Amino acid sequence: MSRIGKKPVALPAGVTASLSGRTVTVKGPKGTLSFTATDDVTITIDGQSVRVAPRGDSKRARQQWGMSRSMVANLVTGVTSGFRRELEITGVGYRAAMAGNVLKLSLGYSHEVNFEVPPGVTVTTPKQTEIVIEGIDSQLVGQVAANIREWRPPEPYKGKGIRHKGEFIFRKEGKKK
Repeated sequence: MSRIGKKPVALPAGVTASLSGRTVTVKGPKGTLSFTATDDVTITIDGQSVRVAPRGDSKRARQQWGMSRSMVANLVTGVTSGFRRELEITGVGYRAAMAGNVLKLSLGYSHEVNFEVPPGVTVTTPKQTEIVIEGIDSQLVGQVAANIREWRPPEPYKGKGIRHKGEFIFRKEGKKK
């Protein structure tokens, strides 16, 4: 029995959900998002909540049950408050700046890295060593953060690189004489 799947997803004021086939569309103050569920679950909208139930007792149906409920909950969260990821840059000379729709990163390479920001995501740099990624789609915000971090992941000796805010980097001891 899925503990996550059992809970209904509440729709706050100003948010509407519609169902056509297996596709759930949620509209809110920040925009519109949709999710297409698999054949293994049934989705029902009753009043101000969305319920997800498995179609059978198979292992796949139970797996899809909790995942589908989480996806619908992410749609509701995205159209009401949105998602936000914060990255920190650590290292001498490492910095970030926005130029139009391009994030310019100086990460110790012989060239500057230009990262094209995809539509649906807003990237800002409040400081030269901070990057803030915001958007309504949880998957897209997380993927953009992962793509930026991929350019220079934090290394374990000095901790230089791009890390998520609050992320702990296990530090190693250097060579001994």
